[in-house]
Amino acid sequence: MLAPRSLGDTQIKAIGLGCMNVSHAYGPAQPQEHAIHLFQHALDTGYDFFDTATVYGLGTNETLLGNAIGHRRSEFFLASKCVMGMRDGKRVLDGRPEHLKAQCDASLQRLQTDVIDLYYMHRLDRRVPIEDSVGALADLVAEGKIRHVGLSEMSAATLRRACAVHPIAAMQSEYSLWTRNPELGVLDACAELGVTFVSFSPVGRGFFADEALRPEAFHETDLRSSMPRFQADNYAKNLAKLSVTRGIAKELHCGVPELALAWVLAQGEHVVTIPGTTRIDHLEQNFDALRLEIPEEILTRLNQLYAPESVAGNRYSTVMQKTVDTECFDFESYED
Repeated sequence: MLAPRSLGDTQIKAIGLGCMNVSHAYGPAQPQEHAIHLFQHALDTGYDFFDTATVYGLGTNETLLGNAIGHRRSEFFLASKCVMGMRDGKRVLDGRPEHLKAQCDASLQRLQTDVIDLYYMHRLDRRVPIEDSVGALADLVAEGKIRHVGLSEMSAATLRRACAVHPIAAMQSEYSLWTRNPELGVLDACAELGVTFVSFSPVGRGFFADEALRPEAFHETDLRSSMPRFQADNYAKNLAKLSVTRGIAKELHCGVPELALAWVLAQGEHVVTIPGTTRIDHLEQNFDALRLEIPEEILTRLNQLYAPESVAGNRYSTVMQKTVDTECFDFESYED
């Protein structure tokens, strides 16, 4: 079993639970009873890091988490996020200090806790200097409402500016075999600055499943329908890579999800990851990846197979890319 890793002043399992898709993003929200059972089962399985956000289900995800395991608060490390929200039916970014503090107070109430262990800026609001937003979160640390400050989907340059205001405990960004943008700078910056890198969507938003996804069958609310990699032509090209990946997984006597997760964790001792799921069997399978060690020769093969320039399609649409502050490869094209 892979040893626990550091996040701020705490040792946690290297695989946590991303809670988003229980409430939205990949289809309708899960029934309340199922969601609560999933969270409780995760804690019983050994998960000790749960990641939610204000915007997930417009607060309902935090409420579910609080109802499910709030009474066992001492058993897990809790992360939530601010800045991103909804206004008049549209997603908005608001990094003003007063807004972040109000969001925190609301999250504390929904989560049924006195303190959030890690509170991220979900995205960068370019209208507000990062120094002002991080300063507000530093105030929340001083007030005892949060224990650590985090950033999400931001660049190495923004991370350095934030660290000049207050220590940053974690940077969360998409990172997987087919999304390698953090390797352009932020992954190394985290190692240099003592920041834990938290990988989200490590299973490629379901691409690295044992059974191939069928994008044509996605629910009308599934955000993957707008992502270039899941468009028909690109998806067909990427499936060829998945076929090879399945063969590699068989060599190691594991499933494709475990292989994808173990690859992420092999990228540095400062890396942890938070796969999400709505299924109990996937929840347990993901956690089992802590037992898998990938030989160097296979890591090399996987890196070559998923060389960034060889993956068909950008990770985000042009509209979605505008909401993040992450580095891009030269070959990525985002045009209106």
